[in-house]
Amino acid sequence: MTAQLIDGKSFANTLRERYKIIVNEGMQTGKTQPGLAVILVGNDPASEIYVKNKRLACEQVNIKSIFHHLTDEVSEAHLIELIQSLNDDKKVHGILLQLPLPKHIDAEKVLECIDPKKDVDGFHPYNLGRLAQRRPLLRPCTPLGVILLLEHIQQTFKGKQAVVIGASNIVGRPMAMEFLLAGSTVTICHRFTTDLSYYSKQADILVSAVGIPGLIKGEWIKEGATVVDIGITRLSDGSLTGDIEFDAAKQRAAWITPVPGGVGPMTVAMLIRNTLSAADYL
Repeated sequence: MTAQLIDGKSFANTLRERYKIIVNEGMQTGKTQPGLAVILVGNDPASEIYVKNKRLACEQVNIKSIFHHLTDEVSEAHLIELIQSLNDDKKVHGILLQLPLPKHIDAEKVLECIDPKKDVDGFHPYNLGRLAQRRPLLRPCTPLGVILLLEHIQQTFKGKQAVVIGASNIVGRPMAMEFLLAGSTVTICHRFTTDLSYYSKQADILVSAVGIPGLIKGEWIKEGATVVDIGITRLSDGSLTGDIEFDAAKQRAAWITPVPGGVGPMTVAMLIRNTLSAADYL
């Protein structure tokens, strides 16, 4: 068996074209242009690239991007003050605070200051709580992107064993809640899991979001499984790789996402989707 590739880049491009039409048609009927405020603190090279790509993607679908680039010496109080002013700005429908933040800033405290209705990352406790209660509003972008990508390949969820490796608040935990919402039986593995290979071998749908190259061995993949690799690491030669031994895994899986070109583009597409939802376009 050789797995079919799940082309997240192509599907994300299709979604973005669809969203662009929705925005243009909405504005022609007199709707306010969707506005996304992006806050970057400091000069982390990876964060700068992520922010640039997110802003470019939004502008391509006619979302107004409002950029606030703060120094890494900015005080927590000043950052919260900026967020509160954006909460009150009617031209801003979504607020994106790029993580990580400098160590002197409490990220959880600052994220809670974002109006849940403008929380397009889906990280606010209110939005995570709504997802846990099976009443989702704005949903975390990467897990939502995974679900839509799997629906695109007509993956079934009910009765399937979904195994999520990684328990972060940003990806792993909301990913597990998305699978529960879809009707799967869910197992979450984390740093205290004692036999990762055992749980991996049970997975009809395996999702890894850790960021450790080669963590998941190819022989751990169940025959015919769907494999989603969210982890991404840049190696010393400049290439990008995921958590899963790709070449070996694709000999056993039915479907597998590549790194790059799998989940990453879907995350950005879901940011656009959430911004349009917050602006009442969807």
